[in-house]
Amino acid sequence: MMEAEKKNFNLGHPTYYLNREISMLAFQERVFGEARDKKHPLLDRTKYLAFVGSNLDEFFMVRVGGLKMQYDAGVLQLAIDGRTPAQQLVSIRKHVYRIMTEVRTYLSEELMPELKAAGIFILDYEELNPKQQGKADDFFHENVFPVLTPLAFDPGHPFPHISNLSLNLAVLIQDADGQRRFARVKVPSTLPRLVPIKRSSGGVRRDGTVPHDHYFVWLDQVIAHNLTHLFPGMEILEAHPFRVTRNADMVIQELEAGDLLEAMEESVRKRRFGVVVELAINQDMPSYILNILVENLRIDPNDVYKLNGPLGLSSLMELSNIDRFDLKAKPFIYRIPPQLKLEGTDHNIFAAIRDGDILLHHPYDSFDPIISFLQAAARDPNVLAIKQTLYRVGRNSPIVRALLKARRDHGKQVAVLVELKARFDEESNIEWAKMLEREGVHVAYGLLGLKTHSKITLVVRKEGEHIRRYVHLGTGNYNHVTARLYEDVGLFTCDTDIGADATDLFNYLTGYSSQTAFRKLLIAPINLRDQLNQLILQEIEFARQGKDAHLIFKINALVDKPIIKALYRASQAGVKIDLVCRSMCSLQPGIEGISENIHVYSLLGRYLEHSRIFYFHNDGNPKIYMGSADLMPRNLNNRVEVIFPVEDPQIVAYIRGTILETYLRDNTKLYCMNTDGSFEQRQPGESEAPFSAQEHFIEQAQRINDA
Repeated sequence: MMEAEKKNFNLGHPTYYLNREISMLAFQERVFGEARDKKHPLLDRTKYLAFVGSNLDEFFMVRVGGLKMQYDAGVLQLAIDGRTPAQQLVSIRKHVYRIMTEVRTYLSEELMPELKAAGIFILDYEELNPKQQGKADDFFHENVFPVLTPLAFDPGHPFPHISNLSLNLAVLIQDADGQRRFARVKVPSTLPRLVPIKRSSGGVRRDGTVPHDHYFVWLDQVIAHNLTHLFPGMEILEAHPFRVTRNADMVIQELEAGDLLEAMEESVRKRRFGVVVELAINQDMPSYILNILVENLRIDPNDVYKLNGPLGLSSLMELSNIDRFDLKAKPFIYRIPPQLKLEGTDHNIFAAIRDGDILLHHPYDSFDPIISFLQAAARDPNVLAIKQTLYRVGRNSPIVRALLKARRDHGKQVAVLVELKARFDEESNIEWAKMLEREGVHVAYGLLGLKTHSKITLVVRKEGEHIRRYVHLGTGNYNHVTARLYEDVGLFTCDTDIGADATDLFNYLTGYSSQTAFRKLLIAPINLRDQLNQLILQEIEFARQGKDAHLIFKINALVDKPIIKALYRASQAGVKIDLVCRSMCSLQPGIEGISENIHVYSLLGRYLEHSRIFYFHNDGNPKIYMGSADLMPRNLNNRVEVIFPVEDPQIVAYIRGTILETYLRDNTKLYCMNTDGSFEQRQPGESEAPFSAQEHFIEQAQRINDA
C-alpha cells in the first residue's frame, strides 16, 4: 500500500484497539493452558490452576471493582476500544464465567484423576471411610472448633459483615419450635483449606521418610459435617458454601491526607468493607438462601457466579508443599556471574563493578549478589550513604535487614523511598517503614499523586580524595522470594552520569526538586514518554531512508494509546516490530495498511516473565534500555519509573543475540497473537527440534555452574 494511502487511516479509531480487560482474561486462559500442558510436572500444573484463581481474584478486586465504581457514579469513560463501563462488565462476565467453568471441569475430570493416580487424593467428606472421617472430625475438634464464631441473622442480630475473599457457610437451622433461622459460619483462613487426613500428608514422616500417598479433605466440608457442635439443640437443615470478593481499588485522596502513612493504614482496613463485586456459590444453593445473600450483600444478581466445584481455587497452592519432588520441576543451582564470585574483603564487589558493568538475569542468575552489595555497603567504612527505592520487598526481607544494619550498627546515612501504595503489599510496607524510621533511617513515601515503581539502589563511597557512586538498577522488585519465581534483569554500574542521575532522582523523590533533565536515565513522568517516542521516530526515519529498522520490546503490558499509535506509524513506515508482551496488549497486529510489520508474542513457562527490555536497531548501532515501566498510561503518566541504558557493547550484544533472540526462537511456550486478540501456541516445524527459552536459560546456567 502506498505511503499516501496509509496516511488516510484514522489511527486513533477504536476499531484498531483491543479491550484491555478482555486481553487480560485472554492471558488467564493462557495460564490455564499451562495447567493443561502435560509437559509440566503434575504439581506444577496444579499450581497454574491456583494462579488462575488468585489472578481472577485480583482482577475482580481491581479491574471489575474500578469499572463498577465508574458505572455506579455515572462516569462514561470509554475504554480504548470504545466500550462503556457497562458494556465491558457484560463482556467480562461472559468471559470470566467460561473460564471459571472450564477450569473446574478440567480440575474434576482430568487433573483430580491424575493426582489420584499419582497418590494424591483430594476427597469430598462423603468419600472418606469411617476411619478417615474420624481423623477429619478429630481435626475439627482439636483445631477448628475453638476458632469458629457462628453468627446469627435475625431481628436481634444484624446481617454479619462478610470480609473480602472469605469462604463462608450459609447455614439454615431449625429450633425445637420449628422456627427456621439463618446463620453464617466463616471458614478460618488461618487454617489449611486442604485438611491432611494422614499426619504425614503434605510433609515427611516422623522418621524422615517421604510418603508416597497423601490424603486431603476440604476444610469447609469438615465444618459443614460438624455443625451440630456449633448449634447444639438445633437441627441443621442445610449448609452451603459461598465466597465474597470486594472492591479493593481504593483511592487515596492525598491532598486531604495530612499523614500518608496513617491514611494508608486506614485504607487497608477499609478494603475489608469495599463493595461486593463477586459472589461465588455452588450450583445447588437454593434460591431462598441465595436471595438472603443477594439482598443483604446488596449486590447485582449479575455478580453471582454459580459454580460446580470448589470455591477459591487459589487454595490449591497448598499442594505445592507436598514433598513429592518427582511431581515437581527439577530445581537448579542459581548462577553467580564470574565477576561476582568474590573472595576476600567486602570492597571486592565494588572493584568488580569498577572493572565493568555487570548484568544479572534472574532467576537464572542468583539474587544473592544484590543482597551482598547492600551488606558490603553496610560494613564498608568508606561508604557514606545508601539510598534505595522499595516497592514490594515482602516479609523477612534480607534487603531491609541490611539497610537496618547499615544504620543501626555502622551509622551510615540511609535514605529509603517506601511505596506505601504498592497494591496488596501496603500492610507489609507500612510495617517496614515504621521499623526503618525507628532506627533513624530517612524514610520518604514518594511524590504527591504518583506511585514510585522504580527499582534503584545508590551507594555513595569515598575513594581517596573523591567519591564514587555505585548503582544497581533493575526491572524487578527487591524481593528475595519472588526473585526465584520471576524473570527479571538488573545491572550494576558505576557510570558517572548514571550515578549523578541517581543522585538527582533521589533528591527529586525525597526533597523539593523540579528536575526536568537527566543525563542518561529516562524517568517517568518527566521524560520517559517523550524519549521513547523520539527513539521510535528515529527508527521510522531510518526505515524511510531505506535502511534496516527493527524494534523489539519485551514488556508485561501494552495498553497506552499514544505509544500504540507510534508503533502503528512505525509499522506503516516499514519498521519491523517484535513485541514479547506477557499479558495485556491493546495493539492489533496484522491489520492491512497499519500493522502488517508487527508481531505480538506472549511467553509463559516455569517462571513469570517480568523484565522490560527495549531494543532499537538504530542503523546497526543498537540501543538497549531496560527498567521498571510497562507501556501503560499509569506507568508513563502517574508513576515514577526508571528506564536505564545498557552501554557496554558485550552486554548489548548478549541481550540482543542471546536473551531476546532466545525468546523469539521459542517454539514450545511462545503464543502468537492474531489480529482479533486470540492466541495460537507456536509449534515446532517439521524439521525443527522443540526449543524452550526458559529451559535453555536453565541449561545455560547449569553449564556455567558445572564448568
